Amino acid sequence: MAVNAQMYGQNVGQYIVPFVCLLIIVMDLTAGILGIQAEVAQNKVQNLKTWIFECRDPSYQAFKLGFVALVLLVFAHAIANLFGGCHVVWSKPELDRATSNKQLAMSTLILSWITLVIGFWMLIAGVLANTSSRTSCGVSDHRYLSIGGIACIIHGMFAVSYYIAATAVEKEEKNLNPHGPMMNPQVPTHQPAPSAPA
Repeated sequence: MAVNAQMYGQNVGQYIVPFVCLLIIVMDLTAGILGIQAEVAQNKVQNLKTWIFECRDPSYQAFKLGFVALVLLVFAHAIANLFGGCHVVWSKPELDRATSNKQLAMSTLILSWITLVIGFWMLIAGVLANTSSRTSCGVSDHRYLSIGGIACIIHGMFAVSYYIAATAVEKEEKNLNPHGPMMNPQVPTHQPAPSAPA
């Protein structure tokens, strides 16, 4: 029974990695497409352009698409970090001793956070620009929503790369220490033998 349970766990584990990768790709790709579509919807509303300044009516369609893209981006990042764990190198000597998979995990983790911040703030700016009920004026050609959508697609590549590298790091650590952390053995206490009755 124990052997069958172990084999069943290994079979299930083989499908987790591709499922999570596919989930992250679909969420980030969908967020990117929605961000670009939100930019298209925003450009369809009536606007008045004078030199470098532009006055534009808010678009509720752009607001909805941008907000959904923002939510998908955050969820995709959370899933990648939840299943991948946190593999951070805190010092230069530790980085030099780290395996190539751990170095890859570290670099892709940083890049995924950078693209998350860029995409998050671009989408936030685009969503907020379409929340007000009156015409807003500002510098034209900011393209916040489309830049945020592109950042979502790039984030998907880095997030998937991080999750794959983090999974490889976990396998390496299990191979180096297959039995897990050793517990301190309990030293048996010797009780004195009962004395014979007088």
